[in-house]
Amino acid sequence: MKVIQSLNHIKTIKRPVVTLGMFDGAHIGHQSILNQLNKIAKEIDGESVLITFNPHPRMVLQPNCDLKFLTTLEEKEAILRQFGLKNLVIQEFTRDFSQVTSVEFVKNFLVDQLHIDTLVIGYDHHFGKNREGNFEQLQILSKEYGFNLIQLQAVEENEVAVSSTKIRNALIEGNIGYANKALNYHYPLSGEVVHGDKIGRTLGFPTANLQIDPNKLIPKDGVYAVDVFVDNQKYLGLLSIGFRETVTNSREHRVEVNILDFDREIYGETIRLEFLSHLRDEKKFDSLDDLISAMNQDKGNAIKLYGNK
Repeated sequence: MKVIQSLNHIKTIKRPVVTLGMFDGAHIGHQSILNQLNKIAKEIDGESVLITFNPHPRMVLQPNCDLKFLTTLEEKEAILRQFGLKNLVIQEFTRDFSQVTSVEFVKNFLVDQLHIDTLVIGYDHHFGKNREGNFEQLQILSKEYGFNLIQLQAVEENEVAVSSTKIRNALIEGNIGYANKALNYHYPLSGEVVHGDKIGRTLGFPTANLQIDPNKLIPKDGVYAVDVFVDNQKYLGLLSIGFRETVTNSREHRVEVNILDFDREIYGETIRLEFLSHLRDEKKFDSLDDLISAMNQDKGNAIKLYGNK
C-alpha cells in the first residue's frame, strides 16, 4: 500500500477507484467498501484509493469535543494494508480545507488532480463544506465530469447498521464481543511501558503500566483478558483499567497489564494489546487478600478460556 501525504502530492494513479471517509476502526462496513473497491479496480485494471483526513474534522471544527477514536492513524494504516488497499491518501484537515465545497472538492481534487474513474461511497456519505455533498449531488456531478458512481448499502449486524459510533458505545459499555465482531478483528490498544508504583509486584501480579495516546478510546473500567504482543511474541495477559481504589487513594486512571509467564524489563518499549473479552467490572475490595483472590480467579478464568499462550 502506498501512503500519500496530501491530495496535492498525488502523482499518476492508474484508473483510480476511490472512496472517501475517516474509516475509524476500519470495521466490517468499511471492509465491505474496500472489497468492492478492489474488485472494481481489478476488473478495470485500475487501483483502489482511500482518501481520509487527519485530524478528524470534528476536532478542527469543534475543538472542545471529547471524541475518542477506535484506531490511531498508525493502527488504521496497518489494518488497511491487510485488506489489499493500493493507495491511502491522508489529507490534512484544516479550517481552510473545511471551506472547500463539495463541488469544488469533486472538480479540483477528484477530477482534475486524481483523474478519477469510479467513486464508491457508503449508504449515508456526506462531504464538503457543511457536509453538503451527498449521493444525489454526486449523481449529477458524475454525469457532468464523466466518472462512474456506486453507492453501497449498509452492512448490518443483528439487523442494525454497523458504524464506528456503535462500536465506540459498545466499548464504553465493556461489550468486547460486539466490538470485535463488528470490527472483524480484536480491538487493539498500544502504549509505551512507563514506570508505575510497582504495587502489583508485591501482590504477585507485576504489571506493565501503559501510556496511551490521549485520543484513543479506552474501554470501560474493569478487568479484561487480552493478547499481549512484545517483540512480535504473543502472550496471554490480564488488563486492568481503572483507579485501583483497593491499593491506593490516588484518583489517577491507570491502564496496566499483567503478562502471564513473562519476566523481563520492558520500560520504554511500546507493546500492543488485543482485547479478547471482559472478565469483570472494576471493584473496590475490603482487603488486599480479597483483591489477590479475585486476581487469581481472573487469571484462572483467562487461562480456562484462552489457554496459557
